Amino acid sequence: MDEPRTSPASPRGRGPGGRERPPEDRELSPYTGWTRAHWEWAADGLLAAVAPYAGAGGALYHLPGGRPSVSGRRSDGLEGYARTFLLAALRVAGARGADPGGLLARYAAGLAAGTARPGGPGPEDWPRVTDRSQPLVEAASLALALRLTRPWLWDRLDDAVRERVADWLTDALTAEPHPNNWVLFPATVGGFLAEVGHRPAAARAAVTRGLARIEPWYAGGGWYTDGRGRAFDHYNGWALHLYPGLTAWLDGDAARAARYGPRLAAHLADQARLFGADGAPLHQGRSLTYRFAAAAPLWLGALTGHTPLSPGTTRRLASGALRYFLDRGATAGTGLLSLGWHGPYEGVLQRYSGPGSPYWASKGFLGLLLPADHAVWTAREEPAPVERGDAVHTVAAPNWLVQSTVADGLVRVHNHGSTHPDPDDPHYARLAYSTATGPAPHGAAPDNHFGLWRDGRITSRTEPEPLGAGDGWAASRHRAGPARVLSLVLAHGAGELRAHLVTGAPRGAEVRLSGWAADGSPRSELLPLHGLSAASAPPPVATAFARRATAPALRGTAVGDPRGDLFLCLARLTAVVDPPPLATSATVTVRRGSDGWELTVAWRGGPTQRARLTAESVRVTTAP
Repeated sequence: MDEPRTSPASPRGRGPGGRERPPEDRELSPYTGWTRAHWEWAADGLLAAVAPYAGAGGALYHLPGGRPSVSGRRSDGLEGYARTFLLAALRVAGARGADPGGLLARYAAGLAAGTARPGGPGPEDWPRVTDRSQPLVEAASLALALRLTRPWLWDRLDDAVRERVADWLTDALTAEPHPNNWVLFPATVGGFLAEVGHRPAAARAAVTRGLARIEPWYAGGGWYTDGRGRAFDHYNGWALHLYPGLTAWLDGDAARAARYGPRLAAHLADQARLFGADGAPLHQGRSLTYRFAAAAPLWLGALTGHTPLSPGTTRRLASGALRYFLDRGATAGTGLLSLGWHGPYEGVLQRYSGPGSPYWASKGFLGLLLPADHAVWTAREEPAPVERGDAVHTVAAPNWLVQSTVADGLVRVHNHGSTHPDPDDPHYARLAYSTATGPAPHGAAPDNHFGLWRDGRITSRTEPEPLGAGDGWAASRHRAGPARVLSLVLAHGAGELRAHLVTGAPRGAEVRLSGWAADGSPRSELLPLHGLSAASAPPPVATAFARRATAPALRGTAVGDPRGDLFLCLARLTAVVDPPPLATSATVTVRRGSDGWELTVAWRGGPTQRARLTAESVRVTTAP
């Protein structure tokens, strides 16, 4: 095996909260240099940085950020308290109750103050949990934190405070959640209240009800949709697998573990492929400001024993993700997690995002529950899947094609199945995402897109329909204004063949195709092959990765071919210095059939793929 592509060594310096970073251990961790000590250091720093923003009673944490959520300041303050309390709970529980910094006393004071007059106007009063309200989300974090620290906190609280906190949480048992991952919040609260004997029948009913509601969303192969529809994203790992799996583990419920454990293991087999060699998780879906919460399911697999990953691979991926963000300014200047990706960036935020929202990243510290002598901490790091060789991998449920290259450590996901009710949502609507590029924000010309040019703008990708994925390919169909577009991608190495078959477009209609939005490092390329020619690129835009990213563009014209109008190009996203010309990556031939088109793509140094496209279907075969 080649020498590992290591994270660049950083100066000892200071990290979150101004604390000195522990020395690296390149013998134990040849890829990241990080050990359990770095996780403890990061947790301590994050908790130290938020402490000055607690209210006088410690019940609300009003973190700076300049952007309140739609739920308002009081709810945002509760969010800051609850999410950092979860981090404190993982830190103390992982230390088996050792708490030299007095973290639990700090949060215990907040419990007493916040529940003294819930729903009141006082500066420390918590808002009540009501239907579809943000406090329902935070109730789940509170309940989980209390459950993890029960011997050292809950069992030592005054009876009156315990009763008030339990009563406040009880409203979460029957509050109506949004019909997505929120259905697990009443269940998580129910797990804690059932354990401590508060309204046990109602608590157990909430658990059963919440777990039952996610069953119709299980799409197989380890993947859930986040509610009805086809919203496949990071909520799989940091919510839809996390809460059921962790609750079953805490309950010692063998039957539920037997249900959720194999699903988690199947998910991790795919999720492990979605991290770049630099540690970056896939940049796709909503709530990306949660950053290294993407590590939570990795740790859950090790914690429960339901994982296909070795201990060394688990830690390499998780530590890589944590280090990726801390090395790139996620807490720069203040020690506080900013609303953004590397640093502040509005493009990854939603209306519900507030100053405390990024601390859902606390879930990424789940590994601290594993003792220091567990193999996940003592085994030598092993390479991530992206570091083991070039690969093209199909993920059936979301109809994704995962394309990774070892030379530059990039992961690209061709999205032919994950969607969102908003057809213009840049984090779901694009045809491809990666670990090194972000989509152009709302309102800008879309990257990785194909549509008709009408009335001065590009049509949206509406009514998307997956058509399948297989060995080196994925396909889907969508509506573009009056037309239907069948889209196919074939992939090998870093190369992509993008094919779009358009039917129903007015004769003479202009089509536009765009590539990856990048700033030159990595490099984004398009090469027209059939029906397309170069077009002016849209103005540069700021993405989560670059201040000035540009997506190359092509244009073509629909001629009304009875078989459909075919548009073909080669595409590439690469961080390799001086790669061979894109034109040399494949030899492509096109032939008209009686009712469609036939393509042959002979990849340089790779397989030959043949595809047959009609207005209604696609068929692909691959030969060595």
